Amino acid sequence: MKSLILTNEFPPNIYGGAGVHVDYLTRELSRLMDVEVRCFGAQGRSSLPTEGGLTATAYGASTDNFGAPKQLHSIFSALQRCLDWNSAGIDADIVHLHTWYTHLGGILAKLNYGTPLVLTVHSLEPLRPWKREQIGHGYDFTCWVEKTAIEMADAVIAVSEDTKSDIQRLFHVPEQKLHVIHNGIELSEFRVTNSRGALDRFGVDPDRPFALFVGRITRQKGIIHLAEAIRHMHKDFQVVLCAGAPDTPEIAAEMQRVVAEAQAAHGSVIWVREMVAKPDLIELYSHASVFCCPSVYEPFGIINLEAMACETPVVASAVGGIKEVVVHAETGFLVPLELRPGTFEPTDPEAFERAFATAVNTVMADPALRERMGRAGRKRAEDFFSWEAIAAKTHRLYQDLLEKHRTTV
Repeated sequence: MKSLILTNEFPPNIYGGAGVHVDYLTRELSRLMDVEVRCFGAQGRSSLPTEGGLTATAYGASTDNFGAPKQLHSIFSALQRCLDWNSAGIDADIVHLHTWYTHLGGILAKLNYGTPLVLTVHSLEPLRPWKREQIGHGYDFTCWVEKTAIEMADAVIAVSEDTKSDIQRLFHVPEQKLHVIHNGIELSEFRVTNSRGALDRFGVDPDRPFALFVGRITRQKGIIHLAEAIRHMHKDFQVVLCAGAPDTPEIAAEMQRVVAEAQAAHGSVIWVREMVAKPDLIELYSHASVFCCPSVYEPFGIINLEAMACETPVVASAVGGIKEVVVHAETGFLVPLELRPGTFEPTDPEAFERAFATAVNTVMADPALRERMGRAGRKRAEDFFSWEAIAAKTHRLYQDLLEKHRTTV
């Protein structure tokens, strides 16, 4: 049995949770079967270094001759790669898609090659309306191609029960085609480290406790609300914001303004404006006293699991799949978040920001609580979220799907 994984992100180019998922899932799956990855690359076509039963090829797409508006370049370059993936030939038994960037590729593979189609939902386009700021009318296309792929897939994997409910509400997918397989964590990699080199490089005082945020500057991650909440946090600890890759110039400017205001009000805010390398990220998790996740939309929230694996308590908004990862008052605190109907804006932003700050202050003020929650978080990661178990579930799904496919062909 061979699976073809289509993905935007793959090492060394990973910037979000979907890319982390594909990285670790393909490694574990390749221990059980042959796995081929086709992903995005900068230019041309190049083989990527892999091990064992895993092969990967990066496909580039040139925008030099595009006459379309700049904000549509990502759309058309994605479609160009989807065509190239198919014209290169497909000999896999299963095609497995990750994120909308790959969906046309899967549609073409199913229709032209007759290959069973599996699709993992990491997020849903109708629930990310702020993307219209980023890609204009291209957002209408991403919604259409996602809906088309989800509804024609032979199996749809949701990364949480909450995401499954969203799929059932928004799309026509028979219950028997829907499966919940959570994201996971590489426990041998994400664990406490004593190294402090990254703290020194980023200007973090190792002798003072700090609250940590890691993520892209996007509406989804709630970073603006966290920056606003800092003014309500106690001033006896540092706040470290590892936040880069803004979605738009507008949110970049807004982030610049609110962080400057937070620094003026609090006095100990450190903004790391780059996407942090994994060893540095593990170091930051390990030394942080609390990890902050103020997302307004989060189908799973793998970053919370990374923090928990490094024995760091989590304060997070009680949305989406986060509620299936963080256990309130045990591995951290969940902050209620009520959104305006049909939007991802809090009904009372200031109340949410104050409540979030209060939860952070509570954890930061109690070292014994931090230690207890940190230990509980590590244990929960070990008990429920290993990649080995997740790959085994995915492999069984492939087998079941192929068996059904063979009896109907």
